[in-house]
Amino acid sequence: MDDEDLKILKIVIYIIIFLLFGIIIITCKSVPEDSIMTVTGKMPASELGRTLEHEHILVDFIGADSTGYSRWDKEEVIRKALPYVIAAKEKGLETFIECTPAYLGRDPLLLKELSERSGVRFITNTGYYGARSNLFIPDSFDTSDVSQIAAIWIKEFEKGIEDTGIKPGFIKIGVDPDDSLSPEHKKLIKAAALTHLRTGLGIASHTGPDSPAEEQIKILKEAGVDPSAFIWVHAQGGTSEGNIKAAREGAWISLDNVHAGTDPKSPGSIDWYCNRIVELKEKGLLGKVLISHDSGWFDPAKPEGGAFNGYTVIFDSLLPALKKYGFTDVEIDQMLVKNPREAYKIRIRKL
Repeated sequence: MDDEDLKILKIVIYIIIFLLFGIIIITCKSVPEDSIMTVTGKMPASELGRTLEHEHILVDFIGADSTGYSRWDKEEVIRKALPYVIAAKEKGLETFIECTPAYLGRDPLLLKELSERSGVRFITNTGYYGARSNLFIPDSFDTSDVSQIAAIWIKEFEKGIEDTGIKPGFIKIGVDPDDSLSPEHKKLIKAAALTHLRTGLGIASHTGPDSPAEEQIKILKEAGVDPSAFIWVHAQGGTSEGNIKAAREGAWISLDNVHAGTDPKSPGSIDWYCNRIVELKEKGLLGKVLISHDSGWFDPAKPEGGAFNGYTVIFDSLLPALKKYGFTDVEIDQMLVKNPREAYKIRIRKL
C-alpha cells in the first residue's frame, strides 16, 4: 500500500468514526428523560419534589349524567382552596396530585389556575371511577368495549383533555370494595392496562381491601403489565399482610386519609399510620409506600362548597411522629419525594 492509499484509508476511517459518534449522540438524545406530566406541561421526574400524591380540590357527587363545569364557579373554588394549598406549600409541598376523575368534578383549567397562582405543581388524570356502583361512569361505557374505553383515555394523553390542551399525568379508576370485581370493574382495569401499555401512565385505583387489589394486580399481569404500574389507593383498608404481599410484587401502597385522630387502633390516626409504615419498613418495603390525606373536597352542592379540609396534617403531625419512631429525613424523603417520583413518572412497565 503506497502513501496515497494509506492517506485515503485514514480519511475513510475518520469518516466512519465521525458517523458512529454522531449516531451515538443522536441515539442518546432520542432517549427521553423520565418525565412527569403536570397541568402546565411536561417536566423532568427529578424535579417533582415533595409530593402529596392523593388529594382533591373539588368533588361533585351528583353523578355522571348531571355533572358539568356549569355546576361550580371556578373563581369561588379558587378563593376557597388557594389558602389551603399555599399553607401546604409553606410546609414544603411542591407537587399536588389531584385525584378527582372525569364525571366526578375533574376541572383541568381550574387546576392550572390554582397552579399558576400558588406556585405548586398540579397533576390531573384520565380514567373512570367505578366505585359507588358506577354512579360516576358515563352511559357510553356500557356499549363500549375495553379498547374503545382505552382509546378515549389515550386520546386525552396524546391530544389533551377536551379542548384545554392539558394532558393527564396518570390514570385514575375506582372499584367497589367487594370480594370479587364486577364485570364493569374488570373492564376498567383492562382498559387501564391497555392505556398504560400505550402511554406509560401509572394506574391509581381506588380500591380498599385486599381482595379487589389482588384481583386487579392479577388482571394487569395477565395483560403483560408489571405490578409496579399499579397504585393501590386506600391500601390502609387492606391488611398489613395484604399490603406486604402486593408491595413485594411491586405495587405501590398508597396510605391515604391521614388525619389527626388519637385512637391508635383507628385507621386514619397518626399512631395507626406510624405502625403500618413501620411494619412495611421492617419488611424492607419502605420504597413502595405513598402517603397522603385524600383531603380538600369543595362540594358544589353545598353553600360555599361546604367544609374544606386542608393538606398539612402529614407535615404537622405524621412526620414528627415518624421521627419519634426513629425515621430519618432520608426515609421521610423516600415516601414524599422518591416514591411519588417513581410511581408517577411516565414509563411503560411490562412484565
